[in-house]
Amino acid sequence: MSLESRHDHGVPELTARVVRAAFPKGTLAVRIREVLGPVFEDESFAEAFPKRGRPAISPGALALVSVLQYAEGLTDRQAADQVRARMDWKFLLGLELDDPGFDFSALSDFRSRLIRNSLEEKVLDLVLERCSELGLLRSGGRQRTDSTHVLGAVRVLNRMEFVGETLRAAVEALAAAAPDWLASLITADWIERYGARIDSYRFPKGDNVRTEWAEQVGRDGFTILEAVHAPQAPQWLREIPTVQVLRRAWVEQYHRDSEGVRWREGKDLPPARSRLSSPYDTDAHYGIKRGSGWCGYKTHLSETCEPDAPHLITHVATTDATVNDTEMTQIIHQGLATRELTPDEHDVDAGYVTAAHIVTARDEHGIELLGPVGLDTHHGGSDSTVPDLSQSAFTINWERHTVVCPRDAVSVSWSEQVKSSGTPITRVQFAATDCRPCPLRSACTRASEKSRYGRSLTLLPREQQEVLDQRRQEQQTEEWKKRYDIRAGVEATISQAVRHTGIRRTRYTGLPKTHLGNVLAATAINIIRLDAWLTGTPLGKTRTSHLARLELAV
Repeated sequence: MSLESRHDHGVPELTARVVRAAFPKGTLAVRIREVLGPVFEDESFAEAFPKRGRPAISPGALALVSVLQYAEGLTDRQAADQVRARMDWKFLLGLELDDPGFDFSALSDFRSRLIRNSLEEKVLDLVLERCSELGLLRSGGRQRTDSTHVLGAVRVLNRMEFVGETLRAAVEALAAAAPDWLASLITADWIERYGARIDSYRFPKGDNVRTEWAEQVGRDGFTILEAVHAPQAPQWLREIPTVQVLRRAWVEQYHRDSEGVRWREGKDLPPARSRLSSPYDTDAHYGIKRGSGWCGYKTHLSETCEPDAPHLITHVATTDATVNDTEMTQIIHQGLATRELTPDEHDVDAGYVTAAHIVTARDEHGIELLGPVGLDTHHGGSDSTVPDLSQSAFTINWERHTVVCPRDAVSVSWSEQVKSSGTPITRVQFAATDCRPCPLRSACTRASEKSRYGRSLTLLPREQQEVLDQRRQEQQTEEWKKRYDIRAGVEATISQAVRHTGIRRTRYTGLPKTHLGNVLAATAINIIRLDAWLTGTPLGKTRTSHLARLELAV
């Protein structure tokens, strides 16, 4: 299928006349066409199509329909039906009223082409570029970012369900691909164990019996893997995706030695970030945030928040559920810099902020990263009659490599170290002979009486430490808190994305497809917000319960 370049000649006269008569006040599709024009040109997606072959359906039209289906919560089949049935969609796409549209499967093929050619961001890029041309978007100003969980299109499985379903999926695929080969390998017991989905199986009661069941599944799995990798087995059997998943899962979940097959336990298990959580989506992982766990992904949305322009989503990042927000700060800044949309001020919550991030954002991108940093959590003894002496009570002399405590004692040790994460730190310690007789000892340190050292401090590199100390002081002021209030508005963006596009539940398996879905959802939100801006629709107000209103009235 090749790309046949199509030039947009505007909305057909009959389509325009009928639509304007039917919708005198316009619709979202009509207003977007009148303001943004065709939005997506076919040439923008040319690299996703070969130069030779049968002419393809207009990729510009497919991109626009892909965005609209997220704006209205439609499936591929429903979206294709809307192209045939709705006049305002034909107006937006520049089609004749009798245009038959296209088969719904073209949308899935179009998404696959975008992913194969690394064009997932193209749709969002084109809308943002058009908004920039219209003066609705510019670099600088303020932006804000937050993340939300995305449930994978798979069930959450415990370990027994996981290994059972992983083996069942592999056996099912082999039964379809090589039935005679598999029949010579297994017994009738296998059909009883793996004939139906594992979630319909009632596991035996008792830890010993369940462990025995899991080890039996492990032995069966190794039987399959040995047979598949045997010299006489067909080479292509080991290339079956479910067999490859089985091999990886068994390495992660089981030990096999002279004593037999047994579970891996505790620290012998790989970390959640690298361990499979489902045999049907190898990119989805189990994550926990604020006590809530889910299997899937996490998406980060960044948006503008200027009062005199529409609030548009400028960057979308998708990760698996185990990636912390703090790992995404620099990636987001780099993405905004690539689009030439870096803000002067970036408002985020504490999850995105470290002293290193504040310094890097300032020095590399000219961005002021505004967000709360962790407070000094030092605690003295419970019997103290004076406040705990936090790190801010000490005077650091970076040139002499010494620290002076509130009682004028000078540190005796200054050691440059590196944490396991690679972060350089400095360990500073005071002599026990200075700390033992100190009247502030109970509020300062819990060091043992027999210890060689008393109070100790951990310092970041000088520039980071100074930024950290300054931010800790600033965020206690009312002025800083009032300035930071604007960050809360990003919660409304996530709420809108959830309600309009269902962004918290992916439609697809795999990180690339999930990210493309998130980008299409963000683009749809931008289209909706542009329409609201054009019609003068005010921003929604924070909803307050009847009980809260009663309390305010009292």
